[in-house]
Amino acid sequence: MFSKELLEKSETLLELCRKAGLRLVTAESFTGGLVAGCLTEIPDSSDVMERGFVTYSNEAKLSDLGVDESLIATHGAVSAHVARAMAEGALERSPAELSVAVTGIAGPGGATPSKPVGLAYIATTRRGGETVAERHQFSGDRAAIRQAAVESALDLLLRQVE
Repeated sequence: MFSKELLEKSETLLELCRKAGLRLVTAESFTGGLVAGCLTEIPDSSDVMERGFVTYSNEAKLSDLGVDESLIATHGAVSAHVARAMAEGALERSPAELSVAVTGIAGPGGATPSKPVGLAYIATTRRGGETVAERHQFSGDRAAIRQAAVESALDLLLRQVE
């Protein structure tokens, strides 16, 4: 299901988190839990992977992660603002020390002229640290876009831990 490269990144991330004493929480929208799934594909990941939130709907982002409704109304669910709020909300609602959030448009529908298919925002934060969000424009079909988002989320987490 996951490529060898993604599994190797996951294994590296888990090992770095172990060494740093960090537990991880994910908050995912259009990836539907694929980041958490990739991490938990690695044996013994439970000492690092604390929990994952799949907040596919706007309502779930509000109720499960505490995303402010005005952020979604003003910027849309697919925005850096909402990705940051998702990452921060996941951290606030768990005992983990590190979080990642992913929101985007995998297609084939749901796009607008200003938010095309493949647009994604990925954010990460550490307890007591600054929240970082990145904008990505992925190409390909739905599966390729979602896999690219997983890889970018792992890359962002690796940079946050290193």
